[in-house]
Amino acid sequence: MNDFSGFDLVGQAGLVKAGEASAEELLQGAIARAEKVNPRLNAIIRSLHDEARTEARAATKDSAFAGAPFLVKDLYCHMAGVPTTRASALTKDFVPDHDSELMKRYRRAGLSTFGKTNLCEFGTLGTTEPKLFGPTRNPWDETRSSGGSSGGAGAAVAAGIVPAAHGGDGAGSIRIPASCCGVFGLKPSRGRITMGPDLGDSTGGIVNEHVLSLTVRDSAALLDATRGSMPGDPYTAPTPEQSYLSVLRGKPRKLRIAYSTGSLLGTFVDPECVQATLEAARLCESLGHEVIEAAPQIDGETYRKYYKRFWAMTATRAITALARGRGVKPDSLVSDVEPFNQYLFGVGAKITAADYLIDLNWFHGIGRDIANFLGGFDLWLTPTLGSPPPALGHFDAATHGGEEVMERFLQFLSFTTFANMAGLPSMSVPLYWTPGGLPVGTQFTGRFNDEGTLFQLAGQLEEALPWSRRRPPIHAAA
Repeated sequence: MNDFSGFDLVGQAGLVKAGEASAEELLQGAIARAEKVNPRLNAIIRSLHDEARTEARAATKDSAFAGAPFLVKDLYCHMAGVPTTRASALTKDFVPDHDSELMKRYRRAGLSTFGKTNLCEFGTLGTTEPKLFGPTRNPWDETRSSGGSSGGAGAAVAAGIVPAAHGGDGAGSIRIPASCCGVFGLKPSRGRITMGPDLGDSTGGIVNEHVLSLTVRDSAALLDATRGSMPGDPYTAPTPEQSYLSVLRGKPRKLRIAYSTGSLLGTFVDPECVQATLEAARLCESLGHEVIEAAPQIDGETYRKYYKRFWAMTATRAITALARGRGVKPDSLVSDVEPFNQYLFGVGAKITAADYLIDLNWFHGIGRDIANFLGGFDLWLTPTLGSPPPALGHFDAATHGGEEVMERFLQFLSFTTFANMAGLPSMSVPLYWTPGGLPVGTQFTGRFNDEGTLFQLAGQLEEALPWSRRRPPIHAAA
């Protein structure tokens, strides 16, 4: 048997269930692939081989994934006894004494987690270049960003280490690396997957967790295995009527899809991203869907102004919470974080609680505007990002300054943040590569609680343009 790199998670589990491979063999194949390419990519920053071998031996054939190998992002998904560093010198020694509920669900599903993936400090940037671990490089071009904050997961999947890996998405952090690395990434509806017991809410309910994957069916199967709330969660998504895998197997109906290529924030959009969207629109039309140029009406100038304040609260909250836990003033910790998070804290520390609540209410209004717009459409198609993967260093606040990096952040993420603010499901689909060989994702945003329509369309697109046949220059099977 080969190293199993040609199988997705569902396929690998099928081998175990059919007696054609063991979970230990699957794990060893993944470890070998990681050892081959990770020294170049720096996608995995902590190896958990012994722990994973124990999980693989304990996995049963009646579990969903029967011991298949997996990776988790080093941020919210706690593993008991394993450091959760958040890629920060401030928290590099934090060792939780419990699993997060999502981690428990991954274990129950029969996944063998053999490592943790890289991210930017506190998950606050659209790239993965932390000082603590160093940058994760893009498998398509080592000089380029793998995206962020789940850039380690995106690079690991694109390079064939694993077919799927855990990620989180607060401003696009699943879809951004999916676009940069040429893989599939879906952000679920708000409340679809619990963040408990440690978090009920992370900055106004904008953060969601799920995976980046090579195939659509892995994303659907993993959402089936992990969806659902915990008692006391502030947000919950209704239980779907049937499994996402079942929905994926069904025949898609004719969809009414709105598409737009211009930034609602007035920022520059690279022509390659526009081209990717137009080609995706034509492909959807060829598949029998109705495609109409349209976009919600949003006050882009006000959005930019308020979003800068709102996003600053991510780092401000993190630093303030750490200071409270240590019995010190937040200012005493700021010098220990990276320059961009220092900038965010400087902005956020000046914002009153009343201002934050007023801004949050304004964003809730934007969410209703987008939801009402989608009342006339099944999906909204846009570029995923404002540009192809940028060069490493593009978001370096030590070089460019915090305010300039925030402007670059908004240009790069000019399409992804809306789904987070509105709590809507959204996916990046890898349908286009530039003439220079860089992947450029296209984004589809759906109605609340309707991941099923996204999965069905993604399955159609995957069949029409099977992206898994493309392999980057850095790939474990090369």
